[in-house]
Amino acid sequence: MTEGIENKVVVITGASSGLGEATARLLTAQGARVVLGARRMDRLNALAADLSLPQGAVVETEVTDSAQVKHLVDRAVALHGRVDVMINNAGIMPQSPLERLKIEDWDRMIDVNIKGVLYGIAAALPYMIEAKSGHIINVSSVAGHKVRAGGAVYAATKHAVRALTEGLRQEVKPYNIRTTIISPGAVATELPNSVTDPDIAVRINKAYESAIPADSFARTVVLAMSQPDDVDINEVLFRPTAQEY
Repeated sequence: MTEGIENKVVVITGASSGLGEATARLLTAQGARVVLGARRMDRLNALAADLSLPQGAVVETEVTDSAQVKHLVDRAVALHGRVDVMINNAGIMPQSPLERLKIEDWDRMIDVNIKGVLYGIAAALPYMIEAKSGHIINVSSVAGHKVRAGGAVYAATKHAVRALTEGLRQEVKPYNIRTTIISPGAVATELPNSVTDPDIAVRINKAYESAIPADSFARTVVLAMSQPDDVDINEVLFRPTAQEY
């Protein structure tokens, strides 16, 4: 099904692997015009070649730098004349108990998971307001709904994504802009690799043994994007069938 997908201009952060890569592949297959941002240009360039993207459709992007995120979105507008969908996907998950005082990990999660989303909104929103059309998709997590010991800061960042997106939803109604929060459970990505404590990594990797493929997320993006203009899917929470948490 390509209704609502074909010819849409879609910007994706964190697109070099995992959820972002899977989404880029599926949307491109359905006729979308994607512009991809991530830090790892070797992977982005390989993906661009695989998808036969036009020159300039991948941009080195550190989402903690607002100017770089703006440059990514500006590139999409320069290439295609507009931005229809902004997918703020980049995220990290270096979980640990608070008593271990992993302050650098806390700072990095806040910068990537919260500020990165805000910078994506800031970059895309002016174009969408001017066009009185658009769709902003932000990635939360099951941890944005439930808090588990050892994951308090990560959960806080993902709760924040939900709060920001709900506030955005209410604010952009005059401009015909849609908003969606997608909250995945254990999906097979590189996210567990960001855990810095070896004992916590063992627990996380155990939890991810039942992880489902990244294209499960991509199909959820398609579900949200493919609705008629008067239908706004605001939130989707999904997990592996086997996942208890």
